[in-house]
Amino acid sequence: MKVAVYYSNKDIRIEERPVPSLSDGEILVEMKVSGICGTDVMEWYRIKKAPRVLGHEMAGEIAEVGNKVEKFKKGDRVFVSHHVPCFKCHYCVHGNYTACESLHTGNYEPGGFSEFIRVPEDNVRLGTFLLPDTITYEEAAMIEPLACAIAGQDRLGLKKDQTVFVIGSGVSGILHIQMAKHKGVKVIAADIDEYRMKRATEFGANHVIDAGQYSVEKLKGLNDNRPADAVIVCATAKQAIENALFSVARRGNILFFAVPETDIRIPSLQFWRDEITVTFSYGAAPDDLRKAIELINSRRIAVGKMITHRVLFSDIMHGFKLVTEAKESLKIVVVPDNGPPAA
Repeated sequence: MKVAVYYSNKDIRIEERPVPSLSDGEILVEMKVSGICGTDVMEWYRIKKAPRVLGHEMAGEIAEVGNKVEKFKKGDRVFVSHHVPCFKCHYCVHGNYTACESLHTGNYEPGGFSEFIRVPEDNVRLGTFLLPDTITYEEAAMIEPLACAIAGQDRLGLKKDQTVFVIGSGVSGILHIQMAKHKGVKVIAADIDEYRMKRATEFGANHVIDAGQYSVEKLKGLNDNRPADAVIVCATAKQAIENALFSVARRGNILFFAVPETDIRIPSLQFWRDEITVTFSYGAAPDDLRKAIELINSRRIAVGKMITHRVLFSDIMHGFKLVTEAKESLKIVVVPDNGPPAA
């Protein structure tokens, strides 16, 4: 089978590997769509473990099942989560599933950018979901990103009629915009790119600010002379981080959904005085994935409209280039060479 091996953002090679063999409780999935995540192109983060096969937003068709698999059968359409908690450890018992060591270390083999993927037994039991007929494979590739946005916003406790400031209007920013609007929250978004500013408006942002000309006064002018109740950072630029730190109201919350390569310096005296909470979010638990499937299936979150480009597996390097350049694109997905035409 063919796999796409990541060596760097500018060096992804199509190589041959044997199709993985299965144990009794495992399944083999034929990849139909695999999304390129923004973290896939964080070279400073990814290159430490290169070469490796990336891809964790994968949906496909079951090609083979192990002897003891009863829940699924050959031909089933599925979304498969690469990370699953153990449900047994201290963190899981207390509901902190994304802190579970199993969630951080588990994965499927070799990765979503592969013609076939072996799904370990734990992922079969806890992280494999049958797709409703009404969800396409492309939409299914958005389940994991949406679930991560759900998990992140759960940490903020957003309430109706509050205001959230979303910095960065790429894929994660647009998902957060839609989620916040679904909750009845006022959304002010920002980006430096005109195309993404336009898309933020299309997906429901009440106001959009050019981040290159941003000031707290502009934010207040759109929000009854108040900073935002919550700030969600979906960009890694130094200026985006600084803007977030000074755009949150007293007793407000900042969620760093994206993280920069360097450490973040917090103005501790200001945050102590104003009782500001800073939090981070990593990954999603099975319940978040179930919520994402339901929101996509009910059409309350429009993920299909976020997919702007489809690239063939053999042309995955072009997909990484599109994501890295971040120009007139949102979500880029990889499809098999015998899949639909690239857009």
